[in-house]
Amino acid sequence: IGAGTNVLLVSFQERTQPVPDAPVPKRKGRASGSAIRAAELERELDYAKQSMKALLEEQQASNEELKSINEELQSTNEELQSTNEELETSKEELQSVNEELVTVNSELQTKIEQMAGMQDDMKNLLDNIRVGTIFLDRNLLIRRFTREATKVYRLLASDLGRPLADIRSDLSGGDPLADAQAVLDSLVPIERELSTPAGAWYLSRIQPYRTVDNVIDGVVLTFTDVTERVHAIATRQARDLAEAVVDAVPEPLVVLDGQLQVMSCNRAFYREFGGSVDDTVGQSVFEVGQRQWDFAAMRELFERALPRENRFDGRVVEHDFPRLGVRTLRRSARRILMPAGSGELVLLVIEPIA
Repeated sequence: IGAGTNVLLVSFQERTQPVPDAPVPKRKGRASGSAIRAAELERELDYAKQSMKALLEEQQASNEELKSINEELQSTNEELQSTNEELETSKEELQSVNEELVTVNSELQTKIEQMAGMQDDMKNLLDNIRVGTIFLDRNLLIRRFTREATKVYRLLASDLGRPLADIRSDLSGGDPLADAQAVLDSLVPIERELSTPAGAWYLSRIQPYRTVDNVIDGVVLTFTDVTERVHAIATRQARDLAEAVVDAVPEPLVVLDGQLQVMSCNRAFYREFGGSVDDTVGQSVFEVGQRQWDFAAMRELFERALPRENRFDGRVVEHDFPRLGVRTLRRSARRILMPAGSGELVLLVIEPIA
């Protein structure tokens, strides 16, 4: 109830039955009735005064209570106002925090997109460098692998989390699992060449897996296909050996490919028939020495006899060479098929007859 509000308090009080006064001897006349009426009025007036006094006291008590209630309401109103101000401040703070969260969320979304892009780049990089890669944890369980690794181990997508020892591999020449455990124990990388029964060769590299905090958390196995390099080295070594053998043959010897182009000649050939490496190697046998070998007997030998018989021995021919004059030669040839369908070679021995 606000201050200055008019209030009317109504109370009800049970009225006691007045005790009748001692009987007054009735007097005759009007004086006796007036005295009785005056006494009653005085009693009613006393009762009215007492009632009014009680009402005033109750009204004063009510006013004091109302005043106290009003003060409490004012205090509550001030507290509510203070709470409202605090709520406004909290609202502003929450709005500021919400703006910061929106900014952080935008930054996180950008970083997530960058991470997704980096993962895509890494996947495409690993797929395009054609290097089989297997990531193992400290217990040599498979964490992830690249597509090329399935050519070395028979891996499936469901093999993640399995021990690599459970996966079959046809590699020979070493034990990648033993090497992986050795790398975990010593932190020293291991590199070796391994082969498969199909003739493929792989360069195996095993290195520790290091986190950005430089903590060892497993190993990384990479398998690089070096089949072509191994075969090239073997071919080069074989060619070097063949050239050494060719040079050691005392008779003139020519090595031709399947199209009858000169691959190499020994020193006895150059000494006997002239010419140089630059003028001979890479040329057709019929174009060597200004086409001095392009005559009917030689063509019949290479175009008919050799394809039919794959070899011939001691075929004697006499021919007038433009620069050498008339020479009698004994010719022998072998056609050699190279492995894995890589072509053929023709070995031609030309022995001058004195």
